[in-house]
Order: sequence, then C-alpha cells, then structure tokens
Amino acid sequence: MRRSRSSVIKAGLYLITLAILIYVLVYMPTPYMIHQPGSAEEIKPIVSVKKGDTEEKGTFMLTTVSVSYANIAMLVTSQFQPHTEVIRKEPDRNEEEYQTEQRYYMNTSQSSAIMAAYKYAGVEYKIVPEYVFVIGLSDKITPKGEFHPGDILRKVDGKKVEKFEQLAELMSGKSAGDQVAVELERNGKKVEQRVELVELGETNGIAKVGFGVSVGEVRKIQPQDPGMEVHFAETRIGGPSAGLMFSLEIYNQLTPGDLSKGYRVAGTGTVAEDGTVGPIGGVQFKIVASDREKADIFFVPEDNYKEAKAKVDELGTSMKLVPVKRVDDALKYLKELSYKS
Repeated sequence: MRRSRSSVIKAGLYLITLAILIYVLVYMPTPYMIHQPGSAEEIKPIVSVKKGDTEEKGTFMLTTVSVSYANIAMLVTSQFQPHTEVIRKEPDRNEEEYQTEQRYYMNTSQSSAIMAAYKYAGVEYKIVPEYVFVIGLSDKITPKGEFHPGDILRKVDGKKVEKFEQLAELMSGKSAGDQVAVELERNGKKVEQRVELVELGETNGIAKVGFGVSVGEVRKIQPQDPGMEVHFAETRIGGPSAGLMFSLEIYNQLTPGDLSKGYRVAGTGTVAEDGTVGPIGGVQFKIVASDREKADIFFVPEDNYKEAKAKVDELGTSMKLVPVKRVDDALKYLKELSYKS
C-alpha cells in the first residue's frame, strides 16, 4: 500500500516537473526576438494593373526577414543555426501594435511605389485620402478612451475624419479634459464612445491635445486613366522595404515589353514618391533568402551595399549585387541588360 502511494506521489511530481519545464521552454515569454532569412516571393501575383502589360518571362521578387518572438527553446536552438540574430524587442509594444505598424508601413510603401512608378511611366494621378487609423497607444501618456491598434477613426463630434489635417482642425481650440464624441470602426463594427482629451505637449508655446495614440493615414492613388489603376492582393507581409521592387513590377506592367528580360530579379529598399531609394534593416537575411530562390540580380540601397556585399562574399553566390540610389538607377540597369539566354 505504501509502495503504491509512493509511486503515485513520484508520478505526480514527475508530471508537475514536466509541466513546469514545458512552460519554461515553450510558453514563458522572453524580452527577445529572433531574426533570420525569410522569403523571396514573386510580386506579380500580388500586383495587377487593369490594362497593364503582363508579359514577364523572368520575375521580380520582394524579400523578407523572418521575425519571431522567442521562447527559451528557440533561444537555445538559435545558437546552432546559421544566419540567425537574437535582438531585444522594443519595450512597451505588444505584438498587436507591432503587426499594425508593419501593415501601415506596407500600405505606405505600396502608395509610394505606385506614385514612383506612375512618375517614370508618365501616368497622371491624384492622391485621395481615405481614413485615419490607430497604430498604437502612447508609451508616455495614458489614453482616456478605449482604443485598439487597427481602429479606424471615422468621426469626431459627428464630423468625418479622412486625413491628418481634419483631425488636427478638430483638436484645435480644445483643452486637456474636454470630452469629444468618437466613432470608430473596429473589425468592421461601429464603436461609439466619449473620450476625454489628454495633453500631448507643446508646439511654439501652445499646448497640443489629442487621444494619446499614434495614428496613420491611408491614401488611395487614383490615376487619371482608370485602366492604369494598381491593385494589390492581400498579403501577410508587412514593413516598408518592398517599395523599390513594387515600383519595378508596377512600371513593368504599365509599360510595353518585359523589363525582367528573363532574369530572376530580387531586391529591397524603401521608396519615396520621387523615386528615392532608402536603406533598410536585415539586408544580410534577404541576401540569403534570395540566393536560396536562385535570384540572378539583387538590387540593394547604396547605404546597405557594404553589409550586403559581405554576405554575398560569405555565401560565394554568383548573384549580381547592384547598388542603387533611385528607382531610375534600377530601371537604367535593366533596360541596358541583354536578354537572358
């Protein structure tokens, strides 16, 4: 009888220990994130132009970095994996805010890429503001209303809000402690509440008030010719770094002929509406991802060239690394390139 009771106790202790061990290794949060090579994905299935030229024997590819919130087990195994980097995650920002911010960066990147491509293709367009939405909550000021990342700000005191300037005008003349009626759209549903305004700081000695949240503006780029309108498919990818490659794919569809000339063209870089290409983070991981997908050419922002070149040399890949400052640098390189045999 005693042996039986002892066995039960041992088994119970074993199960408790195992449960604690599993929790610590798998479920216990850590203040770290793991970066490693993501993907090099074809852009053509993501981008379409109604009256565009779809000829493309090669392909344009956007590149990504895989970002994971690390548990203990992942931190241990990452020490034995090549091309992996462990970084401390930013304080006061949860995963929902991070994902919302990345979607906003992607949306902004797509808008800038369309404008840059229209500029080089000679397509007339106008910018149409659509809505303002919540990216995240302030880490310095506690909001007095209930806001979630991704909430669309539809109305304040019954007046529509479609762009930053309208929101600023509605806050003008108000003071901290004033209450306003706010209409939000959250996951497709209307949410109404009264919100007390909070002080955000001063500009030129004048106190600024608001909701205590960071906001972004979504804009539609509308071409004069409806047939030249660019459409993006839904994607799980976030961030601003696909701007350059989006511009090249859009330009290829807006103009006759095949800009890819049969090559597998990967790359990275933010893009401004005037065509300026900006630096990005994690270029070494994108080089690895592109090499895995057998890219022939990789366009890299000039400011990232040194780091990218070091990874290309380490891999010993034959992939051609091409530094660019502007979208037209990439266009010029491709237009002067012979067709792939």
